[in-house]
Order: sequence, then structure tokens, then C-alpha cells
Amino acid sequence: MTDLTAPEHEHSAAIDHAAQWLATTPPRQRPAPLVPAMREMFGLSAVDVCAAIRESQLIRARAA
Repeated sequence: MTDLTAPEHEHSAAIDHAAQWLATTPPRQRPAPLVPAMREMFGLSAVDVCAAIRESQLIRARAA
């Protein structure tokens, strides 16, 4: 049986890092188009970028 814990954790950490970056970067300072830029910057899939965007919205909502 293969243990997937470590890669899943690293993957989750990349999404968390991308979400934190997005939550703290002003919109005018973000590259456009955002999804392809975040895929390149953080090594994420499009689905993972969407997860990071959702998480960034939660981060901003908690801070408000």
C-alpha cells in the first residue's frame, strides 16, 4: 500500500501559500490573466488555483 500523505500535504501547502498570496496582494498588483499566472507561480493545476481562490476569499472574510 502506498502512503499518499506527504505529497498530499505538500500539494495542500502550495494551495495554502497561493491563497495567502492572493488574499494579501492588492488586485492591481496581481498579474492578468490570474489563473494561468498562478498556475505558473505556484505550480498548481487550474482546479487547485480555483481552490486557492476560494480559500483566499475565506481568508479575507475572516480578516474583515
